[in-house]
Amino acid sequence: MYVAVLTFVGFGVGTIFGYLRDFMRAWGLEKRNIAEEREQQKDFVPLYQDFENFYTRNLYMRIRDNWNRPICSVPGPQFDLMERVTDDYNWTFRFTGRTIKNVINMGSYNYLGFAETEPNALKTVTKELQKYGTGICSTRQEMGTLDKHVELEKLVAKFLGVDDAMVFGMGFATNSMNIPALVGKGCLILSDELNHTSLVLGARLSGATIRIFKHNNMQSLEKLLRDAIIYGQPRSRRAWRKIIILVEGIYSMEGSIVRLPEIVSLKKKYKAYLYLDEAHSIGAVGATGRGVVEYFGMSPDDVDVLMGTFTKSFGAAGGYIAGKKDLVDFLRTHSHSAVYATSMCPPVAEQIIRAMKCLMGLDGTTQGLQRVRQLGKNTRYFRRRLHEMGFIIYGNDDSPVVPLLLYMPGKIGAFARRMLEKNIGVVVVGFPATPITESRARFCVSAAHTREMLDTVLNALDELGDFLQLKYSRYSKSSHPELYEETRFELED
Repeated sequence: MYVAVLTFVGFGVGTIFGYLRDFMRAWGLEKRNIAEEREQQKDFVPLYQDFENFYTRNLYMRIRDNWNRPICSVPGPQFDLMERVTDDYNWTFRFTGRTIKNVINMGSYNYLGFAETEPNALKTVTKELQKYGTGICSTRQEMGTLDKHVELEKLVAKFLGVDDAMVFGMGFATNSMNIPALVGKGCLILSDELNHTSLVLGARLSGATIRIFKHNNMQSLEKLLRDAIIYGQPRSRRAWRKIIILVEGIYSMEGSIVRLPEIVSLKKKYKAYLYLDEAHSIGAVGATGRGVVEYFGMSPDDVDVLMGTFTKSFGAAGGYIAGKKDLVDFLRTHSHSAVYATSMCPPVAEQIIRAMKCLMGLDGTTQGLQRVRQLGKNTRYFRRRLHEMGFIIYGNDDSPVVPLLLYMPGKIGAFARRMLEKNIGVVVVGFPATPITESRARFCVSAAHTREMLDTVLNALDELGDFLQLKYSRYSKSSHPELYEETRFELED
């Protein structure tokens, strides 16, 4: 309780001082660094919403140095950062010319370690770059479909075990531009309250009615489904044209895995459709990296629309939608991305093919399977150690997304800065991206992390957890005895 109270007090004090500083800026007692209307446009309708930026101005700006850090190397298990400092409390930055080398990367979605520059691994990508160039400069429906796209789509369909697939050049747009093609006015969307912004935007652009159910709560979802069947559309009481459930495989801020078997059971019971976003789960979970469908031992046919991105586990860019051939053929004609968006560039397509063939063992090695297994080992080890230390962490034991709760706003900046001093790069998140009392650090475990790297991070966390008093868990620490390196022991009589 005291943590919750102090968290609200922290935001309260920050808000009071924010109002005070805005007052001082208004009267010229403090310099205004924010965007404002020119004197000639004072009688225009305001272009900038001043109060809406209150939080950005007065709270986020104080700790802005913890975000948008310029990386000057491949964001693999380690990366290099360009050092920067500020002379005006984070309103502007200047570079010192120094590079911070070999920072352990605990923030990238590089789950399988395919974000790499190994020359031998990238030979095929280099070849396609020389053959096709860097871009297509056309949409898929005009002159932007190459043999490389066809090859990739066939491979994705084979990998997922479905009839067909279509790939898109941007992961975010895969959701936001295709959901409106599938549902519209007179349809009902049931969306998990913690769904990604791309799903939320796609739902809003569709014009369909949107209702929210509690995160991973089957009782909440079933109540909405039952009411939708019984009462139909508002006012007219006509039956809904379509009911579609939007969920994610792994939720990127919570680290939780969707309760897929129960949702599939409900969607069959109430004759609804299921749209599954596997952006963070494809490649990252399942015995062979085929996502939550494989993780739960289910059939791909149980999911009507399989969506995923290539920006995480495959170390590339873009996304896909897969399923029945009728669905994919419909999207090839009606998808806004297919009609208006530029095609995926060939070298990126080749990178995805390279990574996917590695996962499927089509490159003649077992390296892909080894990466999936290594990711699982790293994830379970990292989560177990954090739990034993006394931190509160969210999510499923097999989820490589590991949120560690910080709670108090003042600890967000302190945590990220001190971790960087120890050459560890982390992502910290606070309100309004999270609930006001649930500020957190979000770690992303990778198969490319060695045990030594993880131990370095864990030791730093153990020390920093004591210093900043972050070990909020009430659970006692592990009762397991320490494991010794020796393999032979002399037993006393």
